Amino acid sequence: MRLLYLLLLLPFSLAAQTTTTALDRIMQHHPDFNGVVLVADQGKPVYHKAFGYRDYASGVPLQATDLFELASLSKQFTATIIMMLQEKGRLNYDDAVGKYLDIPYKGITIRHLLTHTSGLPDYHEVMDAHWDKSKVAGNADILEYLNRYNPPKLFDPGEKYQYSNTGYVLLASIAEKVTGKDFIKLSRRWIFRPAKMTQTDIRTLKQKKRNQNFAIGHLFVKDKNRYLPADSFPSSNYTIWLGNRKGPGRVSSTAADLLKWDQMLYTDGALKQTTLHNNAFRPMVLNNDSLSHYGFGWMIRQHSPLGRVVEHTGDNPGYATRIVRFIDARKTIILLSNNAYKIGQMMRDLEILLHEGTGNIQERETQ
Repeated sequence: MRLLYLLLLLPFSLAAQTTTTALDRIMQHHPDFNGVVLVADQGKPVYHKAFGYRDYASGVPLQATDLFELASLSKQFTATIIMMLQEKGRLNYDDAVGKYLDIPYKGITIRHLLTHTSGLPDYHEVMDAHWDKSKVAGNADILEYLNRYNPPKLFDPGEKYQYSNTGYVLLASIAEKVTGKDFIKLSRRWIFRPAKMTQTDIRTLKQKKRNQNFAIGHLFVKDKNRYLPADSFPSSNYTIWLGNRKGPGRVSSTAADLLKWDQMLYTDGALKQTTLHNNAFRPMVLNNDSLSHYGFGWMIRQHSPLGRVVEHTGDNPGYATRIVRFIDARKTIILLSNNAYKIGQMMRDLEILLHEGTGNIQERETQ
């Protein structure tokens, strides 16, 4: 996998066959990876392949066009809708959340929600402890239970960064409050359709099961020495009884659709470039004037030989996802796994080459 960053440094004129062959050799070093890999340069895929199985039990092979649960990659769409509302003058980032929603926590702004600096408690813990799991909860239920049980906040708003799914539930609810529209319909109308992301949606569990090209999430069971569907484990049950939540996850998509989204972000199609670069791609300034590593819906890498890099990871039972955008170099890596492969480790291996230079690439390719 060490060659991938070198390949990203190569000019796009490199013969496609050479690129494919080199990346195929790289993937041979990760035989347990089950999923889809897409590497693009200047918006054009130079590598787009599927590995492994859509369903281990049936032995159906994955296709590069298959759908995956994106998990927290969904947050970039939620943040985009909030930024679109700000551009339309419908809200301000420094508005108090209490202006739009009834919550028992004071001093939290929309900016705090976007940047995971709110100090909000984990809604999952509250719902797990008190919710009747024979029912399916949505955002209104989550808000009700936060008010009813009022778990203490974790820290003062702006004090530090701590990843918060609760914050993104509230963001989707704010979008619904401001527009009077369902967040799913809003996502389709404002993002998925304009970006021509024809395979992307916020789907119910039934819709996913009916879709024949949906990649089933799997987890490895050591005792059985094989992969089993993630939804056969009790730890996955929350995807059922929290199945109507909106904002922090639940978007499903393909690698090709994510590349369409990636390319739209280089235009003013969804947001003005000034909005993106001054907010989404800028780290939050904390109360002590230090910087976090997160903007509005994007993780921000502070140092890279390829210039500015923004990215996001996703993790759901049986799934691991990642999009990395080298926004100055106009290069993109999209990794979608449906066997919870350790994508983080893969990417850490790749980053080693960022400090090794580009010399003697041909020699490296033949090793």
